[in-house]
Amino acid sequence: MSETPDRIASPLRRLDALRLDNRFARLGEAYFSRVTPTPLTNPRLLHANAEVAALLDLDPAAVGEPLFTQVFAGNAPLPGGDPLAMLYAGHQFGAWVPQLGDGRAILLGQVRNARGASWDLQLKGAGQTPYSRFADGRAVLRSSVREYLAGEALHHLGIPTTRALCLIAADDPVRRETIEAAAVICRVAPSHVRFGSFEVFYSRGQFERLAPLADHVIDEHFADLSGRPDRHLRWLERITDLTAELIAAWQAVGFCHGVMNTDNMSAVGVTLDFGPYGFIDGFDGHHICNHSDEGGRYAYDNQPRIGHWNCSRLVQACVPLLGETPEAAAELGQSIVDRYPETYSRAMTGRWRAKFGLLDAHDGDEDLMNRFLTLLHRGRSDFTLSFRGLAAVRADDAAIPAALGDQMLDHDALGAWLADYRARLRAQPEDDAGRAARMNRVNPLVVLRNHLAQRVIDDCAQGSTVELEHLLASLRRPYEEPAQAAHAAVPPPDARHIAVSCSS
Repeated sequence: MSETPDRIASPLRRLDALRLDNRFARLGEAYFSRVTPTPLTNPRLLHANAEVAALLDLDPAAVGEPLFTQVFAGNAPLPGGDPLAMLYAGHQFGAWVPQLGDGRAILLGQVRNARGASWDLQLKGAGQTPYSRFADGRAVLRSSVREYLAGEALHHLGIPTTRALCLIAADDPVRRETIEAAAVICRVAPSHVRFGSFEVFYSRGQFERLAPLADHVIDEHFADLSGRPDRHLRWLERITDLTAELIAAWQAVGFCHGVMNTDNMSAVGVTLDFGPYGFIDGFDGHHICNHSDEGGRYAYDNQPRIGHWNCSRLVQACVPLLGETPEAAAELGQSIVDRYPETYSRAMTGRWRAKFGLLDAHDGDEDLMNRFLTLLHRGRSDFTLSFRGLAAVRADDAAIPAALGDQMLDHDALGAWLADYRARLRAQPEDDAGRAARMNRVNPLVVLRNHLAQRVIDDCAQGSTVELEHLLASLRRPYEEPAQAAHAAVPPPDARHIAVSCSS
């Protein structure tokens, strides 16, 4: 579901040739409501993402056309467009909400590029829809910048995610805690179908709606399963595995989603719906990135369990697609849900082992790795920079490398742990340089810290994109030394407690 556009030649298209084909719309209006984007006042293009434009085979010259800004602000249509708001339900913070839907997002349609990949184009912040309830359907510049950055950060860390084609600001006032400026992003993803897209029909007893939706997802994104009599079972197995692997990838880089409601979980295994997300700075195993999450349901250490619970809700919603009898279907469903812990454990163990530079499994490895995480937790040591510093350890040198020691408070405890770690390193056939190179390919130097995002937000609010350009350059090469040293440093003292909430 990903591409490498710089390696594959393809014909470039001007904007008026970027024809949409909203294949989701062909499912019928039981699955959505047709809606027209609400125009913005004086929209201005703040930034366009050349990498995402390449996924769409879009000519870079198109970005400079006035029509580009008008189209992706929601002020002008694209050929073939069939804009709609998708229907879904969901478990929000564990509580069932029987109807949700796209309250501020409008799906324009899909673009299929020359390599055969299909991409959803969705405007987020494009105005009210039938699912807006009492909200205004808008997004603000603050949250739009955060989502724009998040997609690039995760993508370049190798984590499946939605991304954005462009970021557009406007003059329209939007009331949140204060009056803020409106903005819109064009979100690009393989699909925006969610776990909650299935839950809504299961909860209504409309089981006949499940198979067409599942077949749409399978035909579009799991084509090897299309037409098979067991396709629904195999898709559910695959999405369970993909979800477990996705969350393992988050955990390995200290990423917290913040709102892992079932309506924010992707039916194709990508990171969906950025709100109060955050990367851990000083390590706390129970880090809560969302100020609105008072009970810590979506805390860092809870994300794997919640992923499992969410998969069980998807499988429950799709049980009518499994088996000829309720008993047989329930048994198959349980077998799917039971895949998650093993898949997650395998994926997470592999990622931890790579972060520590361990080539294979030895007795005692789990204890060794957990002891290091305990040291980080006790000292609230920086998660990203501590793991990066591990690469500087030498198997036959008892000195504590500065890159690691600078992050740790208890050097006596660290020294005792390092003695065991060095002994473990000497038990594998690899020199220090080779191990360090491997570790530096999986332990990033730059992650999207909240204070860095806030600096970009403040700059964009002044109409400048200098900070945005600088930070994007670093996020796109997260394993290399950045040009801006501050992008690879712990937050300054006055920026260590930036709070984000569901309004973010």
